[in-house]
Amino acid sequence: MLKIDTAAACQTVITTFECSPGTCADLMDKLQSAYRDFISRQPGFIGAGLHVNDAQTRIANYSQWSQCEDFQAMLRTEEMRARNREISRLSTRFEPVMYELVGVF
Repeated sequence: MLKIDTAAACQTVITTFECSPGTCADLMDKLQSAYRDFISRQPGFIGAGLHVNDAQTRIANYSQWSQCEDFQAMLRTEEMRARNREISRLSTRFEPVMYELVGVF
């Protein structure tokens, strides 16, 4: 489960996806399937959240991992590489970025 706490020993990845209102629901289905069936079962996975804006042109994903290497290993799997090819067809752009939590208010 996600825990936003500066004392938590984890890595945070925030990914933003740009899409169209016509592809948003399909993209969200692919992302939910990826998390439910694969990503959440990978070593080091802690939790994730998916958010969509009201215009259905952006999806934001927040995920936590025990360590950076766990996230990178998941990305290198054949299954995730295939899923990312499908995801990239439904989005105009997506970018995962690893962040360090510095404050909670």
